[in-house]
Amino acid sequence: MNDVAPSSLEEAAAVLADAGAAGRTVSIGREGGDTVLVTSALDRVLEHEPGDLIVVVEAGIRLSALDAHLAPHGQLLALDPPGDPTVGACLAANLSGPRRHRYGAPRDLVLGATLVLADGTIASSGGKVVKNVAGFDLAKLVCGSEGRLALIGRVCLRLHPRPAAARTVVVALRDAAHAVQLAAAVLGSTLAPSAVDVHWPDRLALLFEGSERAVAAQVATSRGLLGAAPAGDEVWSEAGGRQLAARGRVSFAPGQLAALLEAWPRAVVRAAAGAAWVPDPVADARPPGVLALETRIRSQLDPQGVLA
Repeated sequence: MNDVAPSSLEEAAAVLADAGAAGRTVSIGREGGDTVLVTSALDRVLEHEPGDLIVVVEAGIRLSALDAHLAPHGQLLALDPPGDPTVGACLAANLSGPRRHRYGAPRDLVLGATLVLADGTIASSGGKVVKNVAGFDLAKLVCGSEGRLALIGRVCLRLHPRPAAARTVVVALRDAAHAVQLAAAVLGSTLAPSAVDVHWPDRLALLFEGSERAVAAQVATSRGLLGAAPAGDEVWSEAGGRQLAARGRVSFAPGQLAALLEAWPRAVVRAAAGAAWVPDPVADARPPGVLALETRIRSQLDPQGVLA
């Protein structure tokens, strides 16, 4: 097994085409194939249009490097998974953090992508506008694909203004019923948090972002509604560590929050997104029809089985 770090999409295309011709397999960013293709040399900001709130980057750029580029322009990419993954990893592994409550998952922030298919074909999908319906949306298809459909080479992303203020509040939890009650109260209120996390079994944590005045008003409302108390950024750092250490990710319907909490002694839960990170591995609960569709898509995009 050898690692290859192409510095251009053309070099990446040649690696995949050669592997297919030789009957070898390639894994993207992780062990598993005869060759491991990494994107560490594809780490540039290619285009940034501050007025349009878009940026085009190579998939190997890390979130911290992209944030350093965007900060002077008063903008941010609202993906905040723990650690410092690459943009490509965020899409391929469907990574997200607390701000998913307000801004959505990676597929909600990607406008277009340039991919390298398993046979070496370089294909582009989407564009540089928020609404784009031209062609099949490969950019969203590869979100969560774990590198099994194509190499993500370049990505066009939607940006948001960087908030002037941010405050965290927490409420200590008594039991699962209390957590459900609090989450329902938040989601049914006029509060507009950027994050609503249940850090089970410890606390409900809310993040408010915006202008100083708006954030102060939201904090005051949460105090009256929930009895919330101010907290520091360490709340999110600690939860991020737990999310990174989690070995399983569970999806659940809104009405199943209580059952989820009762089934797991510890979890980091995005209450409205229906996603939880738990200590132990979990079985793939997707319906057979979904798994069959995934197999058919893979057979179309990678008929030789090059991508491990």
